[in-house]
Formats: sequence, structure tokens, C-alpha cells
Amino acid sequence: MATKLEKTLKREVSIGGKPFVVSLSPQGLQLVGKGRRKGLELSWEDLASGDAALATALNASVAQGFALEPARNHLSKGSKGARQGRRSREARG
Repeated sequence: MATKLEKTLKREVSIGGKPFVVSLSPQGLQLVGKGRRKGLELSWEDLASGDAALATALNASVAQGFALEPARNHLSKGSKGARQGRRSREARG
């Protein structure tokens, strides 16, 4: 028997090497770039009603004009981070 979804469940996923957070709640599904507050939202009703409703909901979400990207401080370790450019105590002398 499956467990009923009563609270929001959040998990981090990597898409194209970038970190995102997927949230499953009793109301629906949300995909957000890590460190961001806004993302793509889809209610369970829209998902269950078929492909036409799914396409409509996704197009409306994308048209809101935000970038579905992680915040700069949450990019992979190989990218420029907040600590880059700081010198260690030994280097300062």
C-alpha cells in the first residue's frame, strides 16, 4: 500500500549538470532552480486531465518571464563561486 502524500516532499535533482529542486505536495508538482523561489508549477488536476491541459499549464508557466536556472551561488563547484578570489592566511603573509 502506498503512503498518502500529506506534506511537501523536496528532493534535489541534477538536470544538464545544474542543480534543481523538485517539490511534490498534495496540490501538485514544482520544479525550481536551486536557490530560487519561482519555478514551474503543475497541479495534479492539470496533469491527470491529459496532454492538452498539460501543454496549456506549461506554456502559461513559461510565459511568466522568469529564468528556470539555479542561483549563481548554487552552481557546480567548477564554476565561479562566492569564495573565489579570497586568499588563504598563508598567502596574505
